[in-house]
Amino acid sequence: MDKNAHLKKVIVDFKKLTPEVLKLLVERYPDGYDDRNIISFKNAQGERIEAVEVLTEDTKYLVKISAKLEYTMENYDEDDYEDFDDDDPDAIMEPDPKDMVDGDEDDD
Repeated sequence: MDKNAHLKKVIVDFKKLTPEVLKLLVERYPDGYDDRNIISFKNAQGERIEAVEVLTEDTKYLVKISAKLEYTMENYDEDDYEDFDDDDPDAIMEPDPKDMVDGDEDDD
């Protein structure tokens, strides 16, 4: 039996991401997530969803992965959210696509 079966499950899209959940993600995946961390499932519409999991005492959050999520986690600064409530989905701004273009070709 899954020890987390009693937890409420919440699927979180980037638009609904809150400072609390973003902070939990960054703490759980300080170096980012990789394929081993990704959970795939089908939603009610039969679409395949890929997400990463983060737990609180009473909730299992399945956060849909996206380039925006990855960029926001990489550039996380807790101070950016100090003027917002932990559960405010408007706190996290969508990254500018121009900022998300990776100019570092020599990383690999």
